[in-house]
Amino acid sequence: MSAADAIVVFGAAVWAKGKPSPTLRRRTLHAIALHKDEAAPLIVLSGGLGKHPPSEAQVMASLCIDAGLKPSDLILEDRSTSTFENVAHSAKLLSERGLKKIIVVSDAYHLPRIRMCFRYLGFETTASSPPEGLVPTRRRRVLLSWLRELAALPWYWITMHKRLGATRSALRIERA
Repeated sequence: MSAADAIVVFGAAVWAKGKPSPTLRRRTLHAIALHKDEAAPLIVLSGGLGKHPPSEAQVMASLCIDAGLKPSDLILEDRSTSTFENVAHSAKLLSERGLKKIIVVSDAYHLPRIRMCFRYLGFETTASSPPEGLVPTRRRRVLLSWLRELAALPWYWITMHKRLGATRSALRIERA
């Protein structure tokens, strides 16, 4: 029996010629491993079109199919361009299917903000992040990402009600 109804993977950059960035690849491969370990039967691939086509969700889907997953195991959310949009669009897709217990996959620094938003929308969340694979040149970037998230978390808390309120109403979630 699965631990969750679905895994929700948050996208990252797609490079020129549709090549997944290392972050996108790492997150997707982590979600594939969770799926193969039967953590959840479905994977929501969340990420829209960035600087280079195709969408993050489409690139993640290709990685999943190449790893042997079936298209029926995947739900593509390919419209979002921000964390708020990732959460809102994914929440609608999950709710349409009656899925409430989710595992969110992103980098560790990003997960508190994601979980806060999904909880606001009534989802039961577990977080899982892929290993960083820290190399000396990446340490500074990860530290800066953590610092950015520390600043973003209070801002998200303040603006979450406005930015996700319509989604919350559409999903008919009562105020806690």
